[in-house]
Amino acid sequence: MKRTFPIIVILISLSLCGLFLLQASWFDNLMEVTKNQLVEKINMVGVNVATDIGKSTRSSQPLRLNRRGGLLLGTELQIKLFRQPTVEERFTMEEVREKISKEFQRVKLSNLKFEFAISDVEGDYEFYSNGYEQEFWDTVNNKRNYYPILRETDNLALNETNELLIIIVPDVDKQVWYSLRWILVGAITFFLIILAAFYVTVKTLLNQKRLSQIKSDFINNMTHEFKTPLATISLAVDALRSPKVQSNPEKGAYFTNIIKEENIRMNKHVETILQAAFLEKQELNLNLSKVSVHEMVQEVAGTFELQLQDKNGQIDFLLNASNDSISADDTHFRNMLSNLIDNAIKYSQDPVRIVISSHSTRNHFVMRIQDNGIGMNKESVKRIFEKFYRAHTGNLHNVKGFGLGMSYVKTVIDAHKGKIKVDSAVGKGTSFTIEVPLMQD
Repeated sequence: MKRTFPIIVILISLSLCGLFLLQASWFDNLMEVTKNQLVEKINMVGVNVATDIGKSTRSSQPLRLNRRGGLLLGTELQIKLFRQPTVEERFTMEEVREKISKEFQRVKLSNLKFEFAISDVEGDYEFYSNGYEQEFWDTVNNKRNYYPILRETDNLALNETNELLIIIVPDVDKQVWYSLRWILVGAITFFLIILAAFYVTVKTLLNQKRLSQIKSDFINNMTHEFKTPLATISLAVDALRSPKVQSNPEKGAYFTNIIKEENIRMNKHVETILQAAFLEKQELNLNLSKVSVHEMVQEVAGTFELQLQDKNGQIDFLLNASNDSISADDTHFRNMLSNLIDNAIKYSQDPVRIVISSHSTRNHFVMRIQDNGIGMNKESVKRIFEKFYRAHTGNLHNVKGFGLGMSYVKTVIDAHKGKIKVDSAVGKGTSFTIEVPLMQD
């Protein structure tokens, strides 16, 4: 796992980078192709509209010969060609706009924004759209095209160009982006999905690695916890087989008592493991009753008197809560307090000093258990309530357990709809603050 995990992360990271570069290149090419197609369609629209306008405004009037003084040889002939109508005389601005819009709809560019104008070849405008003048000068972002309006005369069959159709498409690149917005959104969405899958994969691998380490630690702790009493029982049994011990009832009773104590110790370990498995499968079934927390915590603390004497320690009580009555399960709440006090003693050095204080708010009972122990770093504080997790004990080598006690504490507090908070610093001790609802009258 240690070797394969970095390789997996590197391979997936390279794959994501490659996918991102490919998508960026693909989208850049797509932008260029789409822009070229847009320009071609704009030119097609311009040519078609200019041709249509030219056909509609061409002259169908014949040449007229005017005679002065009769039709005689040498008589002055005067050819008068009627003037062709301009676009302005034949169409209104809205009619030209409608022609352009319909042509854009035909080529499936109905949402394309445009401005237009009709001018003569010398640059004098006949009319132009409202936004034309503003967009005309922006040659960087806008696409501006000129289309000659060709007319065919019936008599001379010559094409004449006297006027121009000018079409301006503002912000061409922006409109291309807009036309590809859903493709872009889809590409980004799927890339984010792949990125999220990568994150979940890495997180799962890290969790598996952590669980594997926790499992190994748990097996090592469990092996150590069971190995010691088994070795003691084995020595006691060997001693009981000795003729000297068999002939001395007092020594026999001594070794028999050792076997019984070690058996009880092993049973407690088994019960702890079974209880952890039970809590993992279902929630606690609480048998709620009225509990005085001040009375209970003093009773629980009394059971640690021998341990405190062995470490030259003491517990100071500052129980200032005006109301300490809560609705709790007597067994589980008592075990929870026992775990907190036992934890404070185990992780303290001589002399042990523990302060248990309390106060009450309008709706909650608050109690704090503070020690002068070795404390914890931020990582341990963050993970203290994880199952099987055990904080580093520094120079303390006599701290035993499976890492289930604090997980049980958190489960009990949650079951009583309470909260627990940890404050700790390395070398400065640890404090646990619990907050549970007061019993309502």
